[in-house]
Amino acid sequence: MKTDSRIYVAGSSGMVGSAIVRALHRQGFANLIAPAEADCDLTNPIQTRALLLAERPEYIFIAAARVGGILANSTHPVEFLEQNLLIQINLMQAARECGTSKLLFLGSSCIYPKLAPQPIREESLLTGPLEPTNQSYALAKIAGIQAVQSYRRQYGLDYIAAMPTNLYGPYDNFDLESSHVLPAMLRRFHAAGVAGDAPVTLWGSGSPRREFLHVDDLADACLFLMEHYSGDLPLNIGTGVDITIRELALLIQRITDHQGEIVWDETKPDGTPRKQLDVSRLQELGWRPAIELEAGIRSTWEWYLANQDSLRGGE
Repeated sequence: MKTDSRIYVAGSSGMVGSAIVRALHRQGFANLIAPAEADCDLTNPIQTRALLLAERPEYIFIAAARVGGILANSTHPVEFLEQNLLIQINLMQAARECGTSKLLFLGSSCIYPKLAPQPIREESLLTGPLEPTNQSYALAKIAGIQAVQSYRRQYGLDYIAAMPTNLYGPYDNFDLESSHVLPAMLRRFHAAGVAGDAPVTLWGSGSPRREFLHVDDLADACLFLMEHYSGDLPLNIGTGVDITIRELALLIQRITDHQGEIVWDETKPDGTPRKQLDVSRLQELGWRPAIELEAGIRSTWEWYLANQDSLRGGE
């Protein structure tokens, strides 16, 4: 990419898209196409095609998606399946029509089997049953990977895919009904602190292990891949280090200075027992994350405190 290349970030108002926009600006890219979500419904093929044919982006980052945690996925599987399928295929079709040079599709580590060998290598895709609580979302993302590979095979297009691990950071979703585990914990511990260090009730046993990547590290990895990777295989993006949910809770409790009790509701599902990505291929290309977990959570916590009144799911 050149600094004056026309670059479209789909989903630029979300956590991942806004991080990619920030990373592009930091590296001197100024010719960005980042329309507000209300300006183009990406689930609508006519609107999506009209936008891309009008703007003619040379490079596209697909960061737009319907996302959420266990509760949201379990409650709205139809929306997670339909909306993600529509967004992905509409953008890829329109990108081919408008002559886009390169496209990066972001999937999710949810695509891998529930009991995949750890750490999870890219070859584990489609080797076993998925985690039931987010199966619709995972299937949509798997279809996106297949679409990337099909456009490469049939049309010779430079479409690539990457699978990020669990993400967190500024502009995350802190809504307790639809958020992922880390932002949900931050909000719960904050609310409990405001209530005089009330007990915090968390789902499951706390034993599952998860890997967490700051969204600014993800954005940096996306720019790196756009510049340095053109392979058919979807690449994992992560830290390669995981912790238990219980350890995460204790870390967030310390960061938020909550002095109350943590209660584990073991009637609620744990989800996948462990999910740690093998990131050796990305490391061999020359990329590694820069933000350590505690520092990243602390900066996210500070960002939440400064912005909570304007956030979806804020107090």
